[in-house]
Amino acid sequence: MDDTTRTELEAAAFRRLLEHLRTRTDVQNIDMMNLAGFCRNCLSNWMKDAADAKGVPMSKDQSREAVYGMPFEEWKAKFQREASAEQKAAFEKASHKH
Repeated sequence: MDDTTRTELEAAAFRRLLEHLRTRTDVQNIDMMNLAGFCRNCLSNWMKDAADAKGVPMSKDQSREAVYGMPFEEWKAKFQREASAEQKAAFEKASHKH
């Protein structure tokens, strides 16, 4: 497989992942972190890092909007719930592995 095709396939898979996460607003970032070690914020940080590496201007707010599909503060107000004590404890335990 040539590099252009690989990049196109990777981009398509990433777009599909973003669309999936945008429809699964019931899945909280802390749950993703506890189970997979990354979340929507991580994806937005990675996108910003890639933009910075390429010299493409992108703010943290822009990268988050690209991942969330809306301004981050709007997403938080609509969908983010307070983490339970169990979620917080699992996060503390898992965060030592990262």
